[in-house]
Amino acid sequence: MKLTGREKSSLIFEGVLTVILLVLLNIAILDIIQDVIQSNPGVNNGIFMIKQSMKIGPMQAQIWSYQRILIAIFVMIDVWVVWWRLRRRYRLYQMDHIIGELHYIAQGHLDHRIPFRLKGNEQHVITSVNALVDSVVQSMNDERKIEKSKDELITNVSHDLRTPLTSIIGYLGLVEDKQYRSEEDILKYTHIAYEKAKQMKNLVEDLFEYTKVQQHGAPVNIMRVDLNQLLEQLTASFALEAEKRGIEISSKVVPNPLMIEADPEKLGRVFNNLVTNAFKYGNGASYVRINAHQENTNVVVTVANDGTPIPEKSLNHLFERFYRAEASRSRATGGTGLGLAIVKSIVDLHHGQVSVTSDENETAFRVTLPLKQENQGTK
Repeated sequence: MKLTGREKSSLIFEGVLTVILLVLLNIAILDIIQDVIQSNPGVNNGIFMIKQSMKIGPMQAQIWSYQRILIAIFVMIDVWVVWWRLRRRYRLYQMDHIIGELHYIAQGHLDHRIPFRLKGNEQHVITSVNALVDSVVQSMNDERKIEKSKDELITNVSHDLRTPLTSIIGYLGLVEDKQYRSEEDILKYTHIAYEKAKQMKNLVEDLFEYTKVQQHGAPVNIMRVDLNQLLEQLTASFALEAEKRGIEISSKVVPNPLMIEADPEKLGRVFNNLVTNAFKYGNGASYVRINAHQENTNVVVTVANDGTPIPEKSLNHLFERFYRAEASRSRATGGTGLGLAIVKSIVDLHHGQVSVTSDENETAFRVTLPLKQENQGTK
């Protein structure tokens, strides 16, 4: 930290003034001591005898003047006092500079940091202040992101609800106004309204699930789960739909049994969403395979299908909320754009990772989860 010209002048003035005051004080003390000694013959004789008996160094030099000893002591004390005063004043100037920087930051210059480095406790103060400002800025940025995320959530939900709701109101309005020619038209209109209502129900349920797993401190009921048994139940629940679509669905776990610490309900939702996603968007697929194996302290589960590949430009965005690789196809299949976002949120709650690869041969979602959770129990 560099002192200003005024501070340097003040420091020099204080140093000179302190030296002058100390010199005058030393002279006064020395005069008092001499007066005391001269007025007391016994003390004077005693000092003379001590001086004659004391010899210093190899040359056996005698101390011939006690005043010089006092002056040397005074000089050492004076040097220490001057150093202490100047150092104290210098630290006050340092604190003034720190306070000035704080006032500047407090005026709204949150991109500014205290630039200089000091020694000792003052540097700890500077480091703490800079860290505090960084934390405040990060909190403000996070809050802005949260607000932006909320606005986007409301916008997307409003848009996705408005579309089927408009259709429902439109077709029911035709029935209400008797704008039909036959009972077949009535059944057609009500069926469309019913399908749109189911689409709205799916969106609401997915939105509820997504917000639930996104909440801070979302409850996770950790217990030991047999992954082979969980995946077998999952494939059995999709067997009928797979048969209708002409798709072979299978699961394989190595080793068997493979025990993992997880929330079975949420973990089941992860693989349910991935299989559902494969059925909806894996056009032309002949199989959906769920394979799991252990890698060191992790378990890797792959959900793969040989259907239509995902466009490369979409791979990095699949797990974003409300993202659809093909918006028109998603609306046709009733997709909400939240299924994979829910998958990622649940995997994150389990301290795992999820990724996807896709080419002409196969599309594979890879979920990596730790075998054991650090904090067990209900969190």
